[in-house]
Amino acid sequence: MKNAAFLTALAGALTFAAAPPVSAETFDAVAAVDAQYDRTARVARQLWEWSEVGYQETRSSALLQTELAANGFTVTEGVAEIPTAFIAEYGSGGPVIAILGEFDALPGISQSDAPTRETVAGRHAGHACGHNLFGAGSLTAAIAIKEWLEATGTPGRIRFYGTPAEEGGSGKVYMTRAGLFDDADFAIHWHADDENSAAANTSLANRSAKFRFHGRSAHAAGAPEQGRSALDGVEAMNMMANMMREHTTMDARIHYVITEGGTAPNVIPDFAEVFYYVRHSDPGEVEAMWERLEAAAEGAAMGTGTRVEWEIIHGNNPLLVNQALAKMMDAKLRQVGGVEYTAQERAWAEQLATSLGDAAKPLDMAEQIQPYETSLGYGSTDVGDVSWATPTVGVRTATWVPGTSAHSWQSAAASGTTIGYKGAQVAAKAMTLAAIELFSDPDLRQKARAEFEAARGENYEYRSLLGDRDPPLDFRK
Repeated sequence: MKNAAFLTALAGALTFAAAPPVSAETFDAVAAVDAQYDRTARVARQLWEWSEVGYQETRSSALLQTELAANGFTVTEGVAEIPTAFIAEYGSGGPVIAILGEFDALPGISQSDAPTRETVAGRHAGHACGHNLFGAGSLTAAIAIKEWLEATGTPGRIRFYGTPAEEGGSGKVYMTRAGLFDDADFAIHWHADDENSAAANTSLANRSAKFRFHGRSAHAAGAPEQGRSALDGVEAMNMMANMMREHTTMDARIHYVITEGGTAPNVIPDFAEVFYYVRHSDPGEVEAMWERLEAAAEGAAMGTGTRVEWEIIHGNNPLLVNQALAKMMDAKLRQVGGVEYTAQERAWAEQLATSLGDAAKPLDMAEQIQPYETSLGYGSTDVGDVSWATPTVGVRTATWVPGTSAHSWQSAAASGTTIGYKGAQVAAKAMTLAAIELFSDPDLRQKARAEFEAARGENYEYRSLLGDRDPPLDFRK
């Protein structure tokens, strides 16, 4: 009895001694992100070192999951039938705010963190789109937001979505199709870039497929009449697709790469493959062009005496811009400010800038915030499908030397340096402030939701551009 009385008194004393929740105004969100710089840099560098391609990001996904679990998040792995996709959540009640985190690298780009072209032996992929920074920066934001929820006692949930295979694999589309965003009230994302901007830029819808031609092998000199070249089928298709470009609208983009075309000139290849992308601002136009592309493939096969089949690999809807959220994010980014270089970082950036030629921009642009505007972007992203499931907002920060293009050795190099880590921290701060604003401002939530519903229109039904196929888990193997 004495022990029971003592424990009761102790519990009461501990309850009395517990620190009361702090106010939203008292919590310093920027400082909370600054305090995590070492984690941001460590995780970003590790993801950069691994450079795992789409759906093969086993270690990268596990690292992010481990960091989140260690910080109090409940992790659910292998969602949407994708082994490297996961969800990590903290909090209770609502609203539910999603933070997107990517971590896949690009195949075919190998680069050290030097400011000159320098491939790395044994490495056949690289983070030339900065997804190592994306994953690390989003991780930092999610933890900082969790700390704010915990410190202030605010009801709501922060949910980190580990989204694999953005580069051609449409990981988020499969997650959207599986309904994983249906109960999320808002989604926040960011991306590496050569400038800081929260402009309301939409994107192109796209679809891709691998067209596989089958022919008949023979000696190219001794028995050419017996062969049917699968490569001829690919080349005939490419010729017709290039003719098609002349008869498409201005927003159309068609590009391809021959992934297999034979191994010896004197052997008529019995197999060849070409990988196509088709893009347009209107998903309906993508589908219309796609019908023509499929017809070109079938015609090429008929004309060359070969057989063709194709596998749709990915398809993304365009980003649905939400002006209420975008303007709020722009204000938060301006509150945070841009990226300031140390003398050492400036010297590194100056050396890399010499490789950019006419594309180079003043280095001071890394410190500036670009004007807010609404425009069409000509890239594509699987964030587009998320934006049709829940109101979505994004931000871009100067993780690369101004003037650097994505998917280049220069972007891969900067993504493995403190320049990239600082840009990820800027993004984490802006996302954290934006999430706090959404948790705190019911009027903003209502306005953003009303805009979202109006933009989708009545009787909206989600439709994916990749159909009902399973995730292409081996498309990068």
